Amino acid sequence: MSYDIAWARVNLKNVPHLVTPEIPGPKSLELHGRASKIMKGYSGQVKLFPVVFDKGYGCTLTDVDGNTYLDFSSGIYVTTLGHCHPKVTEAVQKAAGQLMNCHDFTTPIKLELLEKLTSVLPGDLSGIQLYDSGTTAVEAALRVCRAATGKHEFLSCYGDFHGKSGHAVSLARMNRTNGPTREAGFYMVPRPNPYRPLFKKSDGTIDTDAYIRFFDEFITEATTGQVAAIVLEPIQGWAGSILPPDDFFPKLRQWCDKRKYLLVADEVLTSMGRTGKYLAMEHWNTLPDVVTLGKGFGNGFPVTAMVVRKPYANAVENISASTSYGGNPMACAAALASIVAIEEEGLLENAKRLEDFFIPRMEKMKREHKIIGDVRCKGCLMGIELVKDRNTKEPFDEAGKQVYQRAFRKGLAWIPAGHILRMSPPIVMDVDVAAKCMDMIDEAIGETEKELGY
Repeated sequence: MSYDIAWARVNLKNVPHLVTPEIPGPKSLELHGRASKIMKGYSGQVKLFPVVFDKGYGCTLTDVDGNTYLDFSSGIYVTTLGHCHPKVTEAVQKAAGQLMNCHDFTTPIKLELLEKLTSVLPGDLSGIQLYDSGTTAVEAALRVCRAATGKHEFLSCYGDFHGKSGHAVSLARMNRTNGPTREAGFYMVPRPNPYRPLFKKSDGTIDTDAYIRFFDEFITEATTGQVAAIVLEPIQGWAGSILPPDDFFPKLRQWCDKRKYLLVADEVLTSMGRTGKYLAMEHWNTLPDVVTLGKGFGNGFPVTAMVVRKPYANAVENISASTSYGGNPMACAAALASIVAIEEEGLLENAKRLEDFFIPRMEKMKREHKIIGDVRCKGCLMGIELVKDRNTKEPFDEAGKQVYQRAFRKGLAWIPAGHILRMSPPIVMDVDVAAKCMDMIDEAIGETEKELGY
């Protein structure tokens, strides 16, 4: 299929296009009301804004009432290449008409994906298993670490999120519905947050070395010394697009090598162009031993992967790694087409181009709005942290809720996270469209400040 690489270009004279007096409109409210009587467990963003989407194309979404929005969330970090990318759509359609599933047998399209993926990943990341959810890939990564090291304990970090099943849940913040306690052998430690540092130097700047020293002390005092790996998100998504200091991952890599711990990078959210690299860890020239891929990997089609470095590839043979749906031909077609599209359209470069626009624009917003405490951006992964007072840094959840709803009513579909505004636009977006999206957020913050007396 031949297509115009500018296929996702948006005419800002026509979008956003809001046709109902109130948003969500009457059809959205009616359909969501019916669905919510049956479906339970909606996400926070749906509860705050129960719109019913009907279709999407590129950087736009249209609801059942005919309102068209600019998409600043990529679904939920998923449609990295925009909705209904023509190359991905055609690839999935072709695969669905040819072969849908044959368990884990090799297929031509799977082989093509495997070879293509190893060619774009850094270093010797070359042992691959394919899955259909990020959680499943993370669970497999834990089993591989145990098989490769003969050890069973894991460290993970405050604020990280790794999935919603037993061991993946134990890598993150627990609650009473997840069980009486986290699984045995799972421990959490703080990680460097430059805006809210736990350990600081005498000059007030964050002390990365102090975090590493604490890891050592914690392992001695709290574990049995059988640590297989430390598992982290390179950039925290759920916690609010929190970037580490630049020296953290290189130092952590050295620490792991010295102690013979494996380093697992959960890149389900950050991989495949989201930050302007295939892996976010590449920004810090750090090669993980195990990495998980997902979300944007198939641009919306449920396909994920666990990839291990060559020295540990044989350990995958010992964990009963295959799944019913992982690596089916449709999934492989979607993932392969996504990688090819990134290359053909220069989308890693476009993500960096957008970053170069976003950073000064967000810094300007921070100077102009008292309730903005911090801004951060890497590629098309951004966060704006709202606080009641810049000195105390008290989180401002009510402001976050209002800004989210106000911007949505202006025609911006995006992601709430309490007091942190999360943004993840498609990497096919043009700068003028990005500017329009930021205008809507800027206006919503100003209106919220006025409403709340700032």
